[in-house]
Order: sequence, then structure tokens, then C-alpha cells
Amino acid sequence: MNAGAGEGHRSWKAYVLGSAAVVALLASTACGPSATDGSDDRKPSDQPSTRPSPGSSNTGGSGDSATAACAESDLSVSATNEDKQGEPVEHLLLTVTNTGDKTCNVYRYPSVLLGADAQAMVAVIEDSDPKKLATLAPGKQAHAALLVRGGHMDEYQANIITFRLQGPELGGNGSKPIKVDLPGLDKLWADDGARVTYWTTASGHALDFIMSS
Repeated sequence: MNAGAGEGHRSWKAYVLGSAAVVALLASTACGPSATDGSDDRKPSDQPSTRPSPGSSNTGGSGDSATAACAESDLSVSATNEDKQGEPVEHLLLTVTNTGDKTCNVYRYPSVLLGADAQAMVAVIEDSDPKKLATLAPGKQAHAALLVRGGHMDEYQANIITFRLQGPELGGNGSKPIKVDLPGLDKLWADDGARVTYWTTASGHALDFIMSS
């Protein structure tokens, strides 16, 4: 065989061997991930999901309907005068503090009576509904703002404030009448324009609904 023919035979043989090596490399790559590239060969359905499951909620602080209602014995009660010294008392902040050792709920708004002879509960300011329960851990507070005089007719004197807690069911009483001491007063003037807000854990939010009145 002459030199040209031998050279051509070797070139053809190298080409065949090189092609075989490339095919083998591609086949091994297709069989699975490289040991060094850190890729994951799980199917898309095997990948962990970051979407919330049905019914899950991220609205923390909205209150827990599974928690028991606060009992009268769980709470201490106070009223604070929100008017400047020397002005007629018209704006009060009712506060309940959970003095028990378990978390509990107060529902909707206090059912308030102004005066021992009051014939009807004080009307609620519906716009003050925070759309969530007031859930109180031990030591925590809920507030309801009380406008005792709205500039309407039928003004009268009241020397006592009482209220009932509401139960979980709409219209249900959650306690016996609870007496609230007047803040440094023997009596106050009230009228049929009195209004009360829903319970909220933010005192400023409650007062916003009555301080402009």
C-alpha cells in the first residue's frame, strides 16, 4: 500500500472512532444529570408547591372564632374621659382587660344602657365595625368609644353606665349587666343621640368615630 492510501485509511478510522466517542458522550448525558451540576430530575408534579393550600389564610390578627367568649369574670372594666378638663363630658372610652389566664373573644359591641332608668340600648355606629373579632390574650385590651350626648332632644341625667357582653350568636347576651364607674363624676348628661362603637384592640380607631361629634 502506498503512503497516500495508508494515510487516508488512518484518517477514516480516526473519524469513525471520534464519532463513536461523541455518540457515547451524548447518550450518557441524556441518561441523567451531571453529578456536579446540582440539577433536579424530578417531574414538575414532584416539585414542592409554593401556592397556599385551599382554605389557608394569611390574614393574621383577624380573630379566632374557635376561641371561647370572654366571661364577665375574665375581664376588668373601666371608662376614660376623653374630653378636655373643664369641658362637658361627652366622649368616653370603655376598656375591657383580659385578667384571666386564657385567650378569649369579645363580640361585636357592648350593649350599653346610660342611666338606671334607660329604656333602650345605646345605638351602635355601624361604620365602626372592624370586620374582625377582638381576640384578647391574657393582659390584652379591647376598646369601645361611647358618645353620651349627640346634640339631640330628650336630654337626661345618668349616674350609672352598664353594659352587657354579646355572645357568639347574634342577639345573644354573653353576660349579666356590668357596671362601669364614671370617670371622676357623680353623673353626666346624656341624650337619645348617644352612640357606641364596635370593640377593637386599637383605642384610636374607636375614638375616631366619635371625637368629631
